[in-house]
Amino acid sequence: MKEKYILSCCSTVDLTEEQLKEIDVEHICFHYELDGKTYLDDLGKSMSADEFYQRMADGADTKTSQIAPEEFKTYFRRYLEAGRDILHVTLSSGISGVYNSAQMAAEELAEEYPERKIYIADSLAASSGYGLLMIKLSELRASGMTVDQLRDWAEQNKKRLRHWFFSTDLTFFIKGGRISKTAGLFGTALNICPLMDVSCEGKMIPRFNIRTKKKVIREMVKKMEEQADHRESYSDRVFISHSACMEDARAVADLVETKFPKINGKVQINNIGTTIGAHTGPGTVALFFWGDERID
Repeated sequence: MKEKYILSCCSTVDLTEEQLKEIDVEHICFHYELDGKTYLDDLGKSMSADEFYQRMADGADTKTSQIAPEEFKTYFRRYLEAGRDILHVTLSSGISGVYNSAQMAAEELAEEYPERKIYIADSLAASSGYGLLMIKLSELRASGMTVDQLRDWAEQNKKRLRHWFFSTDLTFFIKGGRISKTAGLFGTALNICPLMDVSCEGKMIPRFNIRTKKKVIREMVKKMEEQADHRESYSDRVFISHSACMEDARAVADLVETKFPKINGKVQINNIGTTIGAHTGPGTVALFFWGDERID
């Protein structure tokens, strides 16, 4: 008999509710504000990605807030009371304090439910890269891994998840302090698209300044050629997420499918959700795959 436990994540995995149901993964929602009104980051149910990014483009003010410990306690308690152990994987601690909130809640609940296991894992990932990790964990759970084995696998392998992304609009990266105002204005004037990745600490890091969108797309796929498991023979899934720039996402997907003919199915393209998107704004494309471990 397979061990019964809950596999859970935050809404910032940037998958759809249908996708999460299909892999039997539970989720808890972040919050965001748009022009002072608070919404749940509920996987596009309250507001579509198209509307959200159009409002950002029109000048709406955005803010995000992480999940509080009390929210986590309420969320976890329903599964604990049903006699289920929990493995909850959070958005990267490099871009959010949500791991600490979840860990605080777990520690308090451990005193109430000493017979249950409540594990919190830091994904060191974001957006559909985080989603790619959750799909892998779901598959491993289905293969018979215990909650302890799955937690250990996640900790040992999460840095093999590679993220590469670029933006054609630096407005919100400047606003959020991820790119300096001087560098951002200079880059915009010269049509520079920074190529960024997620570091071994789970932080978003600008790596290269590349002029023109066509060149940055080629360079991003080149990084996959250099880093992907088994290189051109890569046979796992590939995800792309984007913020209101499907044409650019499709261009990256087409090039990946040409360069990597053995991938598992077609490249899956998702929307960047409202929590991550509130910081990137429209015009961002991200590529996710399994590869060499991140070391810097």
